[in-house]
Amino acid sequence: MIITISGLPGTGTTTVSKILQEHYGMDFRNGGEIFRGLAQERGMTLAEFGALCEADVTVDRLIDEQHKKLSRECDNIILEGRLAGLMAEPPAHVKCIRIWLKAPLETRVRRIMDREGSSSFKFEMNKTMEREESERTRYQKYYNVDINDLTGYDIVLDTEPWDQYGVADILIKAIDLCSGK
Repeated sequence: MIITISGLPGTGTTTVSKILQEHYGMDFRNGGEIFRGLAQERGMTLAEFGALCEADVTVDRLIDEQHKKLSRECDNIILEGRLAGLMAEPPAHVKCIRIWLKAPLETRVRRIMDREGSSSFKFEMNKTMEREESERTRYQKYYNVDINDLTGYDIVLDTEPWDQYGVADILIKAIDLCSGK
């Protein structure tokens, strides 16, 4: 089984993916960590690196091609990333469950602040909105993908009402139902 987990920053994709990884004993690949690592290697902020990616498709394609390759070659993996659900290309015999996590912008910004130790809501709000606009623009330009179109996902879950364990519990029940367990 392949599980893809996608969502905008602050929805809990990475945290929930790690809980699901432990629960199911699956491998896990995180596109966001790859992206942040590449930005850090270049001494750039996420916003600066996002701007670079708007001019150079190479980085996005590298991450997305890795997700495609892993989905074709692995049959027991969690792929986490903004476009992981749309990029996964599993063989016909492998069940693929595509999940999108969502939450209101203000909730996501508060979570990002907690994660990154920031004390300025306005700063994080602006940074998040810039990042999301950069990604929206790139995905439309490079893949003709509207990031707001969730029709390709099997499960869409608003994470605002629950902590990471509540979200994981809901997803485990849904995944088990989808996979026939």
